Amino acid sequence: MNFDDYRGVWVFIEQNGGKIEGVSLELLGAGRKLADKLQVPLAGFLLGSGIKPLANQVIAYGADEVYLVDHPVLKDYRTESYMKGVMQLVPKYKPEIILYGATPNGKDLASAVATDLVTGLTADTTMLDVDVANRLLEASRPAFGGNIMATILCKKHRPQMATVRPKVMKALEPDTGRTGKIIEESITLREEDMRTKVLQIVNDVTKKANLADAHVIVCGGKGMGDAQNFQILYELADTIGATVGGTRDVVEAGWLPHELQIGQTGETVTPKIYFAVALSGAIQHVVGMKNSDLIIAINKDPNAPIFDVATYGIVGDALEIVPKLIQQFKQLRTEKGGEMSYARKI
Repeated sequence: MNFDDYRGVWVFIEQNGGKIEGVSLELLGAGRKLADKLQVPLAGFLLGSGIKPLANQVIAYGADEVYLVDHPVLKDYRTESYMKGVMQLVPKYKPEIILYGATPNGKDLASAVATDLVTGLTADTTMLDVDVANRLLEASRPAFGGNIMATILCKKHRPQMATVRPKVMKALEPDTGRTGKIIEESITLREEDMRTKVLQIVNDVTKKANLADAHVIVCGGKGMGDAQNFQILYELADTIGATVGGTRDVVEAGWLPHELQIGQTGETVTPKIYFAVALSGAIQHVVGMKNSDLIIAINKDPNAPIFDVATYGIVGDALEIVPKLIQQFKQLRTEKGGEMSYARKI
């Protein structure tokens, strides 16, 4: 394999129902930095049916080129059909780096493509960089239970690939004035040849707390003591219009359901305000919330790692401090006539 034949950074642009997933826009921002360091174009590759109007959005978010594979059989995601599309593009254009969102579809597609291309794939990456001299992607993720950060290299195969968790990277501000190249690639697919069929798509309409979109989050750790003490965090959240989350230890203890877990094995969040209450700040948790705009940590251990990433830190017993915060916020809310949005403006 001649590595000199492989040039360029590609991002899989995942779309559902004609709408681009947020993680793909975030990866265009990360990919832009890598491409600039390597002095190569950044490309998005987009598969689906009737998706050409999305190409200009991909360019606005940082891509120089967009590869389009538009076919009716690609209307809904299926491993087989999408892999055929990718396998038509990659051997032909030979990108050196491909990034996918660590979504169910992104992870499924990336693993299938890696198998067919016989190349490496780093899963659930939280940091990306590049060794320019050796043109190596440095994909980092927590390892050994989150106790260390491992940087994984793919030295012997191309392309180098990684899946990246949503909300870990930040999208660029869109520039609708950017121009780029759109490459349309034809493909031969027949529905009758597909081994799987999409019979029905059922949307989940249940009302669940959505941590990923929350502006303010109150996250509690095992230091709260027990499930009963955890209730004061719900009171704080109700007072300021926040969503409650928890660490892995809290979820494993049965105090919260898994969908409210924040961290490497839970949700990655980027709220405007993040209250980290009675949690130590282990790596596997920090990678899930470190990009919050404002982090307020409360812990009785002054040496707790969470203070290393906090914007403001309060050293003390959460069971004493949180009720005082609730009192102050309630007073402020009363002064503002019951307005709840002030918490987003701190």
